[in-house]
Amino acid sequence: MDGNIGARAACAALDGWKPGEDGRDAIVKAVLFHDFSAAFAFMTRVAMQAEAMGHHPEWFNVYNRVEILLTTHDADGVTDLDVQMAQFIDSITGDLTPGNGHD
Repeated sequence: MDGNIGARAACAALDGWKPGEDGRDAIVKAVLFHDFSAAFAFMTRVAMQAEAMGHHPEWFNVYNRVEILLTTHDADGVTDLDVQMAQFIDSITGDLTPGNGHD
C-alpha cells in the first residue's frame, strides 16, 4: 500500500477534483454524461480498472450524473492509488461527456 499523501496534495495534481467535505481524507468529483447509458458505460469501465488495481471507488449515480469519492481505506486517507484511479477516470471521461465533463 502506498503512503498517505492527503486530499489537498492529490487535488493539486488533478483537474476538477476537490477534497471531500465529510471530514474524511478523500477526493471527490461529479461527472455529467449525455445520458444514463453513457454514465453506466463509464461506471463499467471504471469497475474493470478498479478490479485490475484492487482499488474501488465509492460512488453514487442518478441518471446521467456520477458522483465519485476516492480514498484508500487501509491507509485511512488519500494515497497514490487514489491519484492513479482519478487519472484513469479523467482519461476516459472525455469521450463520454458533453462539454468538459464535470461541474
